[in-house]
Amino acid sequence: MTFFSELLSNLQLGFGVALTPVNLLFCGVGVTLGTILGALPGIGSVTGVAILLPLTFGMDPTTAIIMLAGIYFGVMYGATISSVLLNTPGDAAVVISSIEGYPLARAGKAGAAFSMNAIASFCGGTIGAVFLNLGAPVMASFALKFGPPEYFSLMVMAILALAGLAGNSAVKGLIMGALGLFISTVGVDVAHGTLRFTYDNVYMMNGIGFLPVAIGLFGLGEALIQLEKIKDLDFLKIKIKLRDLLPSMEDWLRSRGAIGRGSLIGFVIGVLPAAGATLASFLSYATESKLTKHPEDLGKGAIEGLAGPEAANNAAAAGSLVPMLTLGVPGSGTTAVLLGAFMMYGLQPGPLLFKEHPDLAWGVIASMYVGNVMLVSLNTVFIPLFVRVMRVPSSLLMPIVVGLTVLGAYSLQNSMVDVWIMTCAGIAGYFIKKYDYPATTLILGLVLGPLTEINFIRAMSLSNGDPSIFITRPISLALLIVGFLSVSFPFFKKYLQLFFKKNKSN
Repeated sequence: MTFFSELLSNLQLGFGVALTPVNLLFCGVGVTLGTILGALPGIGSVTGVAILLPLTFGMDPTTAIIMLAGIYFGVMYGATISSVLLNTPGDAAVVISSIEGYPLARAGKAGAAFSMNAIASFCGGTIGAVFLNLGAPVMASFALKFGPPEYFSLMVMAILALAGLAGNSAVKGLIMGALGLFISTVGVDVAHGTLRFTYDNVYMMNGIGFLPVAIGLFGLGEALIQLEKIKDLDFLKIKIKLRDLLPSMEDWLRSRGAIGRGSLIGFVIGVLPAAGATLASFLSYATESKLTKHPEDLGKGAIEGLAGPEAANNAAAAGSLVPMLTLGVPGSGTTAVLLGAFMMYGLQPGPLLFKEHPDLAWGVIASMYVGNVMLVSLNTVFIPLFVRVMRVPSSLLMPIVVGLTVLGAYSLQNSMVDVWIMTCAGIAGYFIKKYDYPATTLILGLVLGPLTEINFIRAMSLSNGDPSIFITRPISLALLIVGFLSVSFPFFKKYLQLFFKKNKSN
Protein backbone atom coordinates (compact mmCIF):
# COMPACT_ATOMS: atom_id res chain seq x y z
CA MET A 1 0.00 0.00 0.00
CA THR A 2 2.89 2.30 0.78
CA PHE A 3 4.39 1.73 -2.66
CA PHE A 4 1.18 2.61 -4.53
CA SER A 5 0.36 5.58 -2.31
CA GLU A 6 3.88 6.93 -2.91
CA LEU A 7 3.52 6.26 -6.64
CA LEU A 8 0.20 8.11 -6.79
CA SER A 9 1.69 10.99 -4.84
CA ASN A 10 4.61 11.20 -7.28
CA LEU A 11 2.30 11.07 -10.28
CA GLN A 12 0.13 13.79 -8.77
CA LEU A 13 3.25 15.93 -8.44
CA GLY A 14 4.25 15.10 -12.02
CA PHE A 15 0.89 15.96 -13.54
CA GLY A 16 0.81 19.16 -11.50
CA VAL A 17 4.03 20.14 -13.28
CA ALA A 18 3.17 18.79 -16.75
CA LEU A 19 -0.30 20.39 -16.88
CA THR A 20 0.82 23.95 -16.21
CA PRO A 21 -0.01 26.20 -19.20
CA VAL A 22 3.64 26.80 -20.14
CA ASN A 23 4.61 23.13 -20.05
CA LEU A 24 1.45 22.12 -21.92
CA LEU A 25 2.24 24.68 -24.63
CA PHE A 26 5.81 23.57 -25.16
CA CYS A 27 4.90 19.89 -24.96
CA GLY A 28 2.46 20.58 -27.80
CA VAL A 29 5.10 22.51 -29.74
CA GLY A 30 7.54 19.64 -29.23
CA VAL A 31 5.25 16.86 -30.44
CA THR A 32 4.15 18.92 -33.46
CA LEU A 33 7.69 19.80 -34.53
CA GLY A 34 8.77 16.23 -33.89
CA THR A 35 5.98 14.85 -36.09
CA ILE A 36 6.92 17.21 -38.93
CA LEU A 37 10.62 16.35 -38.69
CA GLY A 38 9.87 12.64 -38.41
CA ALA A 39 7.91 12.72 -41.66
CA LEU A 40 11.01 13.91 -43.54
CA PRO A 41 13.03 10.90 -44.77
CA GLY A 42 16.41 10.55 -43.12
CA ILE A 43 15.98 12.95 -40.20
CA GLY A 44 15.40 10.44 -37.39
CA SER A 45 14.92 11.01 -33.67
CA VAL A 46 18.59 11.66 -32.86
CA THR A 47 18.98 14.32 -35.54
CA GLY A 48 15.54 15.79 -34.82
CA VAL A 49 16.23 16.32 -31.12
CA ALA A 50 19.75 17.61 -31.82
CA ILE A 51 18.52 20.10 -34.45
CA LEU A 52 15.82 21.55 -32.19
CA LEU A 53 17.88 21.52 -28.99
CA PRO A 54 18.95 25.19 -29.43
CA LEU A 55 15.26 26.22 -29.30
CA THR A 56 15.25 25.38 -25.59
CA PHE A 57 18.08 27.75 -24.67
CA GLY A 58 16.95 30.14 -21.94
CA MET A 59 13.95 28.03 -20.94
CA ASP A 60 13.23 26.68 -17.50
CA PRO A 61 15.00 23.27 -17.32
CA THR A 62 11.77 21.34 -16.70
CA THR A 63 10.01 23.01 -19.63
CA ALA A 64 13.01 22.43 -21.87
CA ILE A 65 13.28 18.71 -21.09
CA ILE A 66 9.52 18.25 -21.51
CA MET A 67 9.69 19.90 -24.95
CA LEU A 68 12.68 17.75 -26.01
CA ALA A 69 10.91 14.59 -24.80
CA GLY A 70 7.87 15.67 -26.85
CA ILE A 71 10.09 16.07 -29.92
CA TYR A 72 11.48 12.58 -29.31
CA PHE A 73 8.06 10.92 -29.21
CA GLY A 74 6.77 13.09 -32.05
CA VAL A 75 9.55 11.93 -34.36
CA MET A 76 8.73 8.30 -33.56
CA TYR A 77 5.12 8.96 -34.64
CA GLY A 78 5.95 11.09 -37.67
CA ALA A 79 8.60 8.80 -39.11
CA THR A 80 5.85 6.35 -40.07
CA ILE A 81 4.17 8.88 -42.38
CA SER A 82 6.77 8.72 -45.14
CA SER A 83 7.12 4.95 -44.62
CA VAL A 84 3.43 4.28 -45.27
CA LEU A 85 2.91 6.88 -48.01
CA LEU A 86 6.19 6.70 -49.92
CA ASN A 87 7.88 3.49 -48.71
CA THR A 88 10.75 5.71 -47.51
CA PRO A 89 11.55 5.15 -43.82
CA GLY A 90 11.99 8.34 -41.83
CA ASP A 91 14.01 6.42 -39.24
CA ALA A 92 15.53 2.95 -38.92
CA ALA A 93 13.01 2.12 -36.20
CA VAL A 94 10.11 2.34 -38.69
CA VAL A 95 11.56 0.21 -41.48
CA ILE A 96 8.87 -2.39 -40.73
CA SER A 97 6.22 0.27 -41.38
CA SER A 98 7.43 0.40 -44.97
CA ILE A 99 7.19 -3.37 -45.34
CA GLU A 100 3.60 -3.69 -44.12
CA GLY A 101 2.21 -0.15 -44.15
CA TYR A 102 3.05 0.71 -47.76
CA PRO A 103 1.25 -2.33 -49.21
CA LEU A 104 -1.76 -1.41 -47.08
CA ALA A 105 -1.71 2.09 -48.57
CA ARG A 106 -1.38 0.67 -52.08
CA ALA A 107 -4.42 -1.50 -51.41
CA GLY A 108 -6.49 1.55 -50.50
CA LYS A 109 -6.18 1.09 -46.72
CA ALA A 110 -3.89 4.03 -46.00
CA GLY A 111 -6.43 5.42 -43.52
CA ALA A 112 -6.57 2.14 -41.63
CA ALA A 113 -2.76 1.99 -41.62
CA PHE A 114 -2.44 5.49 -40.17
CA SER A 115 -5.21 4.91 -37.63
CA MET A 116 -3.59 1.68 -36.48
CA ASN A 117 -0.22 3.43 -36.33
CA ALA A 118 -1.67 6.17 -34.14
CA ILE A 119 -3.46 3.74 -31.82
CA ALA A 120 -0.53 1.29 -31.59
CA SER A 121 1.93 4.11 -31.00
CA PHE A 122 -0.33 5.58 -28.32
CA CYS A 123 -0.73 2.22 -26.58
CA GLY A 124 2.99 1.46 -26.80
CA GLY A 125 4.00 4.87 -25.50
CA THR A 126 1.43 4.83 -22.72
CA ILE A 127 2.18 1.28 -21.62
CA GLY A 128 5.86 2.17 -21.70
CA ALA A 129 5.14 5.15 -19.46
CA VAL A 130 3.22 2.94 -17.02
CA PHE A 131 6.10 0.47 -16.88
CA LEU A 132 8.47 3.38 -16.39
CA ASN A 133 6.39 4.46 -13.37
CA LEU A 134 6.09 1.02 -11.86
CA GLY A 135 9.31 -0.74 -12.68
CA ALA A 136 12.09 1.73 -13.41
CA PRO A 137 14.38 0.62 -10.55
CA VAL A 138 13.67 -3.09 -11.18
CA MET A 139 14.24 -2.83 -14.93
CA ALA A 140 17.39 -0.80 -14.41
CA SER A 141 18.84 -3.48 -12.13
CA PHE A 142 17.85 -6.13 -14.73
CA ALA A 143 19.69 -4.18 -17.43
CA LEU A 144 22.82 -4.18 -15.27
CA LYS A 145 22.90 -7.99 -15.54
CA PHE A 146 23.59 -7.67 -19.26
CA GLY A 147 27.30 -7.78 -19.93
CA PRO A 148 29.09 -8.06 -23.31
CA PRO A 149 28.27 -11.80 -23.72
CA GLU A 150 24.55 -11.15 -23.19
CA TYR A 151 24.53 -8.21 -25.59
CA PHE A 152 26.33 -10.24 -28.25
CA SER A 153 23.86 -13.12 -27.86
CA LEU A 154 20.94 -10.66 -28.00
CA MET A 155 22.19 -9.26 -31.32
CA VAL A 156 22.74 -12.76 -32.74
CA MET A 157 19.26 -13.80 -31.60
CA ALA A 158 17.68 -10.78 -33.31
CA ILE A 159 19.39 -11.46 -36.63
CA LEU A 160 18.70 -15.20 -36.56
CA ALA A 161 15.07 -14.69 -35.53
CA LEU A 162 14.34 -12.29 -38.35
CA ALA A 163 16.29 -14.37 -40.88
CA GLY A 164 14.23 -17.41 -39.95
CA LEU A 165 10.85 -15.75 -39.83
CA ALA A 166 10.91 -12.90 -42.37
CA GLY A 167 10.44 -13.74 -46.02
CA ASN A 168 9.78 -17.08 -47.68
CA SER A 169 13.27 -18.54 -47.30
CA ALA A 170 15.44 -18.79 -44.18
CA VAL A 171 18.49 -19.28 -46.42
CA LYS A 172 17.81 -15.99 -48.21
CA GLY A 173 17.31 -14.33 -44.84
CA LEU A 174 20.66 -15.60 -43.56
CA ILE A 175 22.39 -14.45 -46.75
CA MET A 176 20.97 -10.96 -46.37
CA GLY A 177 21.81 -10.84 -42.66
CA ALA A 178 25.40 -11.87 -43.40
CA LEU A 179 25.60 -9.23 -46.14
CA GLY A 180 24.40 -6.58 -43.70
CA LEU A 181 27.02 -7.64 -41.14
CA PHE A 182 29.71 -7.51 -43.83
CA ILE A 183 28.73 -4.00 -44.95
CA SER A 184 28.88 -2.87 -41.31
CA THR A 185 32.59 -3.78 -41.18
CA VAL A 186 33.51 -1.07 -43.69
CA GLY A 187 35.46 1.73 -41.99
CA VAL A 188 37.60 1.73 -38.87
CA ASP A 189 38.22 -1.54 -37.02
CA VAL A 190 36.75 -1.00 -33.55
CA ALA A 191 39.37 -3.25 -31.93
CA HIS A 192 42.63 -2.03 -33.50
CA GLY A 193 41.72 1.30 -35.13
CA THR A 194 42.83 0.13 -38.59
CA LEU A 195 40.94 0.76 -41.82
CA ARG A 196 38.94 -2.05 -43.41
CA PHE A 197 37.51 -2.28 -46.94
CA THR A 198 37.90 1.46 -47.56
CA TYR A 199 40.27 1.02 -50.54
CA ASP A 200 42.07 4.25 -49.59
CA ASN A 201 38.85 6.24 -49.96
CA VAL A 202 38.70 8.82 -47.14
CA TYR A 203 34.90 9.05 -47.48
CA MET A 204 34.58 5.42 -46.41
CA MET A 205 36.49 5.91 -43.14
CA ASN A 206 33.26 6.55 -41.23
CA GLY A 207 31.69 3.42 -42.66
CA ILE A 208 28.36 2.98 -44.47
CA GLY A 209 25.44 4.41 -42.52
CA PHE A 210 22.23 2.44 -42.21
CA LEU A 211 19.90 5.34 -43.03
CA PRO A 212 21.22 5.98 -46.59
CA VAL A 213 21.02 2.23 -47.19
CA ALA A 214 17.49 1.99 -45.74
CA ILE A 215 16.27 4.99 -47.75
CA GLY A 216 17.74 3.51 -50.92
CA LEU A 217 16.56 -0.07 -50.38
CA PHE A 218 12.98 0.80 -49.52
CA GLY A 219 12.37 4.25 -51.06
CA LEU A 220 14.38 4.37 -54.27
CA GLY A 221 14.16 0.62 -54.81
CA GLU A 222 10.37 0.70 -54.64
CA ALA A 223 10.23 3.77 -56.90
CA LEU A 224 12.26 1.92 -59.54
CA ILE A 225 9.94 -1.08 -59.30
CA GLN A 226 6.86 1.11 -59.70
CA LEU A 227 8.34 3.19 -62.52
CA GLU A 228 8.92 -0.06 -64.41
CA LYS A 229 5.18 -0.72 -64.50
CA ILE A 230 3.96 2.87 -64.47
CA LYS A 231 1.20 2.21 -67.01
CA ASP A 232 -0.47 -0.30 -64.73
CA LEU A 233 -0.91 2.15 -61.85
CA ASP A 234 -3.54 4.80 -61.27
CA PHE A 235 -3.85 6.11 -57.73
CA LEU A 236 -6.65 8.42 -58.85
CA LYS A 237 -9.00 5.44 -58.59
CA ILE A 238 -8.60 5.35 -54.84
CA LYS A 239 -11.70 6.81 -53.19
CA ILE A 240 -11.77 8.18 -49.69
CA LYS A 241 -14.67 6.98 -47.58
CA LEU A 242 -15.16 7.54 -43.87
CA ARG A 243 -15.22 3.82 -43.12
CA ASP A 244 -11.86 3.42 -44.91
CA LEU A 245 -10.19 5.86 -42.51
CA LEU A 246 -10.57 3.50 -39.56
CA PRO A 247 -9.40 -0.09 -39.06
CA SER A 248 -12.07 -2.76 -39.49
CA MET A 249 -13.14 -5.09 -36.69
CA GLU A 250 -10.96 -7.81 -38.24
CA ASP A 251 -7.98 -5.42 -38.16
CA TRP A 252 -8.60 -4.77 -34.45
CA LEU A 253 -8.85 -8.46 -33.64
CA ARG A 254 -5.66 -9.24 -35.54
CA SER A 255 -3.74 -6.36 -33.95
CA ARG A 256 -4.73 -6.33 -30.28
CA GLY A 257 -2.35 -9.12 -29.27
CA ALA A 258 0.42 -7.67 -31.42
CA ILE A 259 0.10 -4.28 -29.70
CA GLY A 260 0.37 -5.86 -26.24
CA ARG A 261 3.33 -8.05 -27.18
CA GLY A 262 5.04 -5.22 -29.02
CA SER A 263 4.67 -2.87 -26.05
CA LEU A 264 6.23 -5.40 -23.69
CA ILE A 265 9.06 -6.30 -26.07
CA GLY A 266 9.71 -2.64 -26.83
CA PHE A 267 9.95 -1.56 -23.21
CA VAL A 268 12.25 -4.42 -22.18
CA ILE A 269 14.57 -3.88 -25.17
CA GLY A 270 14.45 -0.11 -24.67
CA VAL A 271 15.72 -0.47 -21.12
CA LEU A 272 18.87 -2.22 -22.37
CA PRO A 273 21.49 0.44 -23.11
CA ALA A 274 22.35 0.71 -26.83
CA ALA A 275 19.67 -1.81 -27.91
CA GLY A 276 17.17 0.84 -29.02
CA ALA A 277 13.85 1.09 -30.80
CA THR A 278 15.17 -0.38 -34.06
CA LEU A 279 15.98 -3.73 -32.47
CA ALA A 280 12.67 -3.64 -30.58
CA SER A 281 10.62 -3.16 -33.75
CA PHE A 282 12.49 -5.93 -35.59
CA LEU A 283 12.05 -8.37 -32.70
CA SER A 284 8.36 -7.52 -32.50
CA TYR A 285 7.99 -8.15 -36.23
CA ALA A 286 9.84 -11.47 -35.92
CA THR A 287 7.47 -12.43 -33.10
CA GLU A 288 4.37 -11.54 -35.10
CA SER A 289 5.76 -13.37 -38.15
CA LYS A 290 5.84 -16.50 -36.04
CA LEU A 291 2.48 -16.05 -34.27
CA THR A 292 0.32 -14.68 -37.08
CA LYS A 293 -2.58 -16.78 -38.33
CA HIS A 294 -2.21 -15.10 -41.73
CA PRO A 295 1.40 -15.78 -42.84
CA GLU A 296 0.36 -15.30 -46.46
CA ASP A 297 -0.17 -11.59 -45.76
CA LEU A 298 3.35 -10.93 -44.44
CA GLY A 299 5.09 -8.35 -46.59
CA LYS A 300 1.82 -7.69 -48.42
CA GLY A 301 -0.01 -5.63 -45.81
CA ALA A 302 -0.37 -7.62 -42.59
CA ILE A 303 -1.97 -5.16 -40.18
CA GLU A 304 -0.56 -6.96 -37.12
CA GLY A 305 2.90 -6.68 -38.69
CA LEU A 306 2.44 -2.91 -38.64
CA ALA A 307 0.80 -2.60 -35.22
CA GLY A 308 3.27 -4.67 -33.19
CA PRO A 309 6.47 -2.89 -34.29
CA GLU A 310 4.83 0.53 -34.00
CA ALA A 311 3.86 -0.22 -30.39
CA ALA A 312 7.35 -1.62 -29.81
CA ASN A 313 9.33 1.38 -31.04
CA ASN A 314 7.25 3.82 -28.99
CA ALA A 315 7.46 1.64 -25.87
CA ALA A 316 11.22 1.37 -26.46
CA ALA A 317 11.44 5.16 -26.51
CA ALA A 318 9.89 5.20 -23.03
CA GLY A 319 12.07 2.30 -21.92
CA SER A 320 15.25 4.04 -23.04
CA LEU A 321 14.54 6.77 -20.48
CA VAL A 322 14.83 4.23 -17.64
CA PRO A 323 18.63 3.82 -17.63
CA MET A 324 19.11 7.52 -18.33
CA LEU A 325 16.90 8.78 -15.51
CA THR A 326 17.82 6.13 -12.93
CA LEU A 327 21.46 5.37 -13.77
CA GLY A 328 22.63 8.30 -15.88
CA VAL A 329 23.37 5.88 -18.75
CA PRO A 330 21.72 6.73 -22.11
CA GLY A 331 19.61 3.89 -23.46
CA SER A 332 19.74 5.12 -27.07
CA GLY A 333 21.34 7.73 -29.31
CA THR A 334 18.44 10.09 -28.69
CA THR A 335 18.63 9.78 -24.91
CA ALA A 336 22.36 10.50 -25.23
CA VAL A 337 21.36 13.88 -26.72
CA LEU A 338 18.82 14.31 -23.91
CA LEU A 339 21.55 13.49 -21.40
CA GLY A 340 23.60 16.30 -22.92
CA ALA A 341 20.61 18.61 -22.43
CA PHE A 342 20.44 17.64 -18.75
CA MET A 343 24.15 18.40 -18.39
CA MET A 344 23.67 21.71 -20.18
CA TYR A 345 21.20 22.74 -17.48
CA GLY A 346 23.49 21.55 -14.68
CA LEU A 347 21.46 18.42 -13.91
CA GLN A 348 22.91 14.96 -13.34
CA PRO A 349 20.52 12.08 -14.13
CA GLY A 350 20.87 9.14 -11.77
CA PRO A 351 19.52 7.80 -8.48
CA LEU A 352 19.66 11.23 -6.83
CA LEU A 353 17.63 12.95 -9.57
CA PHE A 354 14.32 11.75 -8.12
CA LYS A 355 15.31 13.01 -4.66
CA GLU A 356 16.96 16.31 -5.56
CA HIS A 357 14.66 17.29 -8.48
CA PRO A 358 11.41 15.31 -8.07
CA ASP A 359 9.34 17.95 -9.86
CA LEU A 360 11.50 17.66 -12.98
CA ALA A 361 11.80 13.85 -12.95
CA TRP A 362 8.11 13.17 -12.38
CA GLY A 363 7.06 16.12 -14.54
CA VAL A 364 8.92 14.61 -17.51
CA ILE A 365 7.36 11.18 -16.86
CA ALA A 366 3.86 12.67 -16.57
CA SER A 367 4.42 14.67 -19.77
CA MET A 368 4.78 11.36 -21.62
CA TYR A 369 1.09 10.61 -20.96
CA VAL A 370 0.13 14.13 -22.04
CA GLY A 371 2.32 14.00 -25.13
CA ASN A 372 0.87 10.66 -26.23
CA VAL A 373 -2.67 12.04 -25.99
CA MET A 374 -1.62 15.06 -28.04
CA LEU A 375 0.07 12.88 -30.65
CA VAL A 376 -2.81 10.46 -31.14
CA SER A 377 -5.20 13.42 -31.50
CA LEU A 378 -2.89 15.26 -33.92
CA ASN A 379 -2.25 12.22 -36.11
CA THR A 380 -5.91 11.20 -36.17
CA VAL A 381 -7.04 14.67 -37.30
CA PHE A 382 -4.61 14.68 -40.23
CA ILE A 383 -5.32 11.14 -41.47
CA PRO A 384 -7.58 12.38 -44.33
CA LEU A 385 -4.79 14.70 -45.48
CA PHE A 386 -2.24 11.87 -45.45
CA VAL A 387 -4.60 9.58 -47.36
CA ARG A 388 -5.14 12.18 -50.09
CA VAL A 389 -1.47 11.88 -51.02
CA MET A 390 -2.28 8.38 -52.30
CA ARG A 391 -4.60 9.95 -54.89
CA VAL A 392 -1.64 11.54 -56.67
CA PRO A 393 -0.98 9.73 -59.99
CA SER A 394 2.08 7.49 -59.85
CA SER A 395 3.62 9.34 -62.79
CA LEU A 396 3.91 12.34 -60.43
CA LEU A 397 4.33 10.56 -57.10
CA MET A 398 7.29 8.34 -57.99
CA PRO A 399 9.54 11.20 -59.20
CA ILE A 400 8.66 13.00 -55.95
CA VAL A 401 9.72 9.91 -54.02
CA VAL A 402 13.03 9.84 -55.90
CA GLY A 403 13.58 13.52 -55.11
CA LEU A 404 12.78 12.98 -51.42
CA THR A 405 15.18 10.03 -51.19
CA VAL A 406 17.98 12.20 -52.61
CA LEU A 407 17.09 15.08 -50.29
CA GLY A 408 16.80 12.79 -47.27
CA ALA A 409 20.14 11.11 -47.94
CA TYR A 410 21.93 14.43 -48.51
CA SER A 411 20.46 16.00 -45.37
CA LEU A 412 22.01 13.34 -43.13
CA GLN A 413 25.50 14.87 -43.25
CA ASN A 414 25.21 17.35 -46.14
CA SER A 415 27.34 14.95 -48.16
CA MET A 416 26.98 13.61 -51.69
CA VAL A 417 28.65 10.42 -50.51
CA ASP A 418 25.45 9.46 -48.70
CA VAL A 419 23.51 10.19 -51.90
CA TRP A 420 25.73 7.82 -53.87
CA ILE A 421 25.41 5.16 -51.17
CA MET A 422 21.65 5.60 -51.24
CA THR A 423 21.63 5.34 -55.04
CA CYS A 424 23.66 2.11 -55.01
CA ALA A 425 21.38 0.73 -52.29
CA GLY A 426 18.34 1.71 -54.37
CA ILE A 427 19.63 -0.17 -57.42
CA ALA A 428 20.40 -3.16 -55.18
CA GLY A 429 16.94 -2.81 -53.62
CA TYR A 430 15.36 -3.11 -57.07
CA PHE A 431 16.97 -6.51 -57.64
CA ILE A 432 16.45 -7.61 -54.03
CA LYS A 433 12.72 -7.00 -54.41
CA LYS A 434 12.67 -8.59 -57.85
CA TYR A 435 14.14 -11.85 -56.57
CA ASP A 436 12.26 -11.84 -53.26
CA TYR A 437 15.14 -11.43 -50.81
CA PRO A 438 14.26 -9.94 -47.36
CA ALA A 439 15.84 -6.49 -47.21
CA THR A 440 14.84 -6.16 -43.55
CA THR A 441 17.45 -8.70 -42.48
CA LEU A 442 20.16 -6.80 -44.36
CA ILE A 443 19.22 -3.58 -42.58
CA LEU A 444 19.18 -5.30 -39.19
CA GLY A 445 22.63 -6.80 -39.84
CA LEU A 446 23.93 -3.38 -40.83
CA VAL A 447 22.46 -1.69 -37.76
CA LEU A 448 23.60 -4.32 -35.28
CA GLY A 449 26.94 -5.12 -36.88
CA PRO A 450 29.10 -2.64 -34.91
CA LEU A 451 27.37 -3.51 -31.62
CA THR A 452 27.74 -7.23 -32.29
CA GLU A 453 31.43 -6.87 -33.07
CA ILE A 454 32.36 -4.67 -30.11
CA ASN A 455 30.48 -6.86 -27.64
CA PHE A 456 32.08 -10.00 -29.07
CA ILE A 457 35.53 -8.45 -28.61
CA ARG A 458 34.72 -7.35 -25.06
CA ALA A 459 33.32 -10.77 -24.16
CA MET A 460 36.40 -12.54 -25.51
CA SER A 461 38.60 -10.15 -23.55
CA LEU A 462 36.68 -10.96 -20.36
CA SER A 463 37.15 -14.70 -20.92
CA ASN A 464 40.77 -14.49 -22.10
CA GLY A 465 39.75 -15.80 -25.49
CA ASP A 466 37.49 -18.62 -24.26
CA PRO A 467 34.30 -18.70 -26.41
CA SER A 468 32.51 -20.87 -23.85
CA ILE A 469 31.59 -17.65 -22.01
CA PHE A 470 28.60 -17.36 -24.36
CA ILE A 471 27.10 -20.67 -23.19
CA THR A 472 28.19 -20.73 -19.54
CA ARG A 473 26.23 -17.57 -18.70
CA PRO A 474 22.51 -18.45 -18.42
CA ILE A 475 21.00 -15.35 -20.03
CA SER A 476 23.44 -15.51 -22.95
CA LEU A 477 22.76 -19.22 -23.49
CA ALA A 478 18.98 -18.71 -23.38
CA LEU A 479 19.17 -15.94 -26.00
CA LEU A 480 21.31 -18.08 -28.32
CA ILE A 481 18.92 -21.03 -27.98
CA VAL A 482 15.95 -18.82 -28.89
CA GLY A 483 17.84 -17.48 -31.90
CA PHE A 484 18.80 -20.89 -33.27
CA LEU A 485 15.32 -22.27 -32.67
CA SER A 486 13.89 -19.32 -34.63
CA VAL A 487 16.17 -19.78 -37.62
CA SER A 488 15.58 -23.54 -37.68
CA PHE A 489 11.80 -23.17 -37.35
CA PRO A 490 11.12 -22.95 -41.14
CA PHE A 491 13.20 -26.09 -41.79
CA PHE A 492 11.39 -28.09 -39.09
CA LYS A 493 8.05 -26.76 -40.30
CA LYS A 494 8.78 -27.86 -43.88
CA TYR A 495 9.97 -31.29 -42.69
CA LEU A 496 6.86 -31.80 -40.54
CA GLN A 497 4.60 -30.79 -43.42
CA LEU A 498 6.28 -33.33 -45.70
CA PHE A 499 6.11 -35.98 -42.96
CA PHE A 500 2.37 -35.53 -42.35
CA LYS A 501 1.69 -35.31 -46.08
CA LYS A 502 3.54 -38.59 -46.63
CA ASN A 503 1.68 -40.34 -43.78
CA LYS A 504 -1.64 -39.02 -45.04
CA SER A 505 -0.99 -40.38 -48.51
CA ASN A 506 -0.13 -43.78 -47.05
